[in-house]
Amino acid sequence: MGVHVYPHRSSVPSDLWLRFAERATTEIGVLVHAGVHLAENPRWHRALTDRARSGVCVRMLLGDPDSPEIARRGEEEELGAGVAYKVREVMKLYRPLYGTPGIEFRTHCSTLHNSLYRFDDEMLVNTQVYGVSAPLTPVLHLRRVAGAQLVLTYQHSFEKVWASAVPLPRQAP
Repeated sequence: MGVHVYPHRSSVPSDLWLRFAERATTEIGVLVHAGVHLAENPRWHRALTDRARSGVCVRMLLGDPDSPEIARRGEEEELGAGVAYKVREVMKLYRPLYGTPGIEFRTHCSTLHNSLYRFDDEMLVNTQVYGVSAPLTPVLHLRRVAGAQLVLTYQHSFEKVWASAVPLPRQAP
């Protein structure tokens, strides 16, 4: 397993997210509450659209802005309704992608312990630290290799959240 640790999300090279997305051949999976840093980047939108058109399964999990879990995260980070606002803003930014074949958006109500970004066998795990906003917490860059369990553990976590998440409408709400 390849591993690299970044001290906080802003230390991850900005083009790394795009490179991983652009070279994905089977799956892109994102589990976040909001993930503003990607949603506001037009190149990220193009990468998701291009990959979906080439047959890559793109699955996006966003927090339910009306859930108690989002409200609790806002309190823990001393942002009040700020986290819910971020999620709603991200949902607006992604609206143009809602009807794109191959891209599915769902909302979740899970207690988010880590934000997960999966690109085939590459994974970025934005760790969560109580009371600290996600941009200020460490990111692990992991690579799945035969026989290793670490990436599989995170993949199973993603799948559990996906299974209980609520699909967003294919058309813009």
